[in-house]
Amino acid sequence: MRPALDSYTFLASGKVREIYQIDDDTLLMVASDRISAYDHVLSPAIPDKGRILTAMSFFWFDALGVADHLVGGPTDDRIPADCVGRSMVVRKLPMVPVECVARGYLTGSGLVDYRASGAVCGVALPAGLDESDRLPEPIFTPATKAEQGDHDENISFETVAAHVGDRLAGALRDATLDIYRRASELAAERGIILADTKFEFGQDADGSLVLADEVLTPDSSRYWEAATYMPGRVQPSFDKQIVRNWLTSPESGWDRASDETPPALPPEVVSRARDRYIEAYEWISQKSFDDWPQG
Repeated sequence: MRPALDSYTFLASGKVREIYQIDDDTLLMVASDRISAYDHVLSPAIPDKGRILTAMSFFWFDALGVADHLVGGPTDDRIPADCVGRSMVVRKLPMVPVECVARGYLTGSGLVDYRASGAVCGVALPAGLDESDRLPEPIFTPATKAEQGDHDENISFETVAAHVGDRLAGALRDATLDIYRRASELAAERGIILADTKFEFGQDADGSLVLADEVLTPDSSRYWEAATYMPGRVQPSFDKQIVRNWLTSPESGWDRASDETPPALPPEVVSRARDRYIEAYEWISQKSFDDWPQG
């Protein structure tokens, strides 16, 4: 008999995930189907999104070969029946309060910083780079971990070091770039460019870093199809870009600069977003989403 979700202590809720305490050492992370964009949680949710994110995380935790926080599989007996397929049983760890971002290509907020200063998070880059250009080498561009509704803020390595110390800052940078390279190589073998991604780390009892939270999902990463990659333009990506594009189009009637709640997503946008998330999982994992457990 699987436990009921309300038998666990609720700890926190984010834009997508909810965290429960199983016991003193173990947590249950449950991924919902919620989708957010521009600091708003949107409606309706994207069917199966929580399962897709969970499937992707399990694939990558297994593939990367680094220490992670998992302590059970996708059908672990501690997962409530209605949460199977979208939950992870993980170790309870002290978390490092830094979003650890790796970038191999110039786009998004990194491009905004570069155009303003010639650098990203204090990392100087060559002149003349444009949208989606590949960087000479991957860079570590950390960010603050914002509260829900606030923006993450890009910060320099020196700022990280001032907060957590030089040794831990260096370890975070090294681990982030190492994992990014591992993931980029696997993705490239499958015809996918991993443009950038963000990681979160906990710390073991001896202070060593442990990869935690979700990992390399379409919510935390920019994936591009290698065959259609063309520098100098925004690339089609395997993520919520479909939703962002609709929100900022005349069709939605929503002004991003306003305080108004975004309108409900049309059924066709919801369907296309779901299909894109599934495509990302199946392309990279080379597994069928139909085979993933469902509660």
